Amino acid sequence: MIGKKTEKGLHLHFDPSSGVAGDMTVAALVDAGVPEKVVRDAVKAMAVEGLKVGFERRKRGALVGLGFTVNWPGKEKAGHGHDDGHDHGHGHDHDHGHGRGHGHGHGHGHGQDSPSETSGPAHPSHTPLAALAPSHGHDHAHRSYADIRRLLRRAALAAKAKELASDIFERIAVVEGALHGVEVDKVAFHEVGAWDSIADIVGAAAAIAWLEPAAVTSSPPALGSGVIHTAHGMMPVPAPATAAILRGLPVTSDGPGELTTPTGAAILAVVVQSFGAPPPMHLRAQGFGAGTRELADRPNVLRVLLGEALGQALPASVPEVLGVFANIDDMNPQLAEPLMAALFAAGALDVWFAPIFMKKGRPALEVSALCPLSALPAVEAAFFEHSPTLGLRRQRFDRTVLERAISRVATTFGEVRVKVAARDGRILGATPEFDDCRRLAERAKVPVRRVLAEASAGAFVLTSNRKKG
Repeated sequence: MIGKKTEKGLHLHFDPSSGVAGDMTVAALVDAGVPEKVVRDAVKAMAVEGLKVGFERRKRGALVGLGFTVNWPGKEKAGHGHDDGHDHGHGHDHDHGHGRGHGHGHGHGHGQDSPSETSGPAHPSHTPLAALAPSHGHDHAHRSYADIRRLLRRAALAAKAKELASDIFERIAVVEGALHGVEVDKVAFHEVGAWDSIADIVGAAAAIAWLEPAAVTSSPPALGSGVIHTAHGMMPVPAPATAAILRGLPVTSDGPGELTTPTGAAILAVVVQSFGAPPPMHLRAQGFGAGTRELADRPNVLRVLLGEALGQALPASVPEVLGVFANIDDMNPQLAEPLMAALFAAGALDVWFAPIFMKKGRPALEVSALCPLSALPAVEAAFFEHSPTLGLRRQRFDRTVLERAISRVATTFGEVRVKVAARDGRILGATPEFDDCRRLAERAKVPVRRVLAEASAGAFVLTSNRKKG
């Protein structure tokens, strides 16, 4: 944790480069500064007799993080270890034999007891929440989504926490119902209905509600790779439920075994507003939620960042662009500016001219434009329509672009927009928009440099690490 005290109303960013699961989410948020009592009280409010939660320090790779533990009567007898396995394969309205364990050890199983094809030791089985209800009559009975809703309705939870938890359960239930052809209310949760999964979802919802984040973002979650054993046979990673929950959202497929669980995926799908790099912000806290086992290629932790965002984040830049080039030795130089304007209007990200000499000593211009692949036809058309060139060259480029946001600073001449640049949430600089400075200078009939100087000073104060107030 960076700061001693975590404030409410900050920007919350998830960094699931090792995947995400419910228990890791709870632990990361508490490690970042959410009081443990918030989670303990929320779980207690579910009024499930004997359900207890705790926290412990765990070292994963080179990092020390917080682990979230759940205990209940008979856990040891059931041979169940919290977050050892993953929570796919639920969503039936009948009982069945349980399958086998899997994953990298920070999700939830549903009665699995043999090792993964891709990683790790055998994982003990989960005890269904339905075992709490004698009316079901057997150890492997399941808890339906309708039952889960009733549990939440009667729980003495804060309104926002209850709403988030309900939305997360609903996200999973809808997906499972579609996958297995079951009415949503009849979807049975033989994992998400388990003791520890109730604690994970309710604990995560309570922690996020307590933070009251101004906005929530996330880097694309790592799904993992390989195959997993489930109650329904072998399945590729990501599990069908995970893939369905994250449909339309950006993900990565690196890492061993199953790294993102359906519960973790549902939390992100419900609370995250946009995916990408963290916006420029003053970092105030970070937290690490640790899984239960080591990964060979990365620390098995989920990181969260909390900070004061600066302005409105700009869309993430595409990492691959095309360079389009032309050497022109027979164009009136006065046409250079209209050509540049046409290229920008066509979707070019940048345009520049360089003086060169061509054959027979003729002076010429090398005209260069960078554009995304989608803008290539329009950029090429602009070249041919606004210059006498007979041909173009193309080249692909990979690039690294800083996160950017637009903020505003006040000057004695008026408000000036400032472009803030950052990397991984750390502010690297801020530059006033020159057009704003020039417009204000013309209106006040003063030199542009006076407005620019004031705006630059304001940008420095804006991006300094000195805390306001």
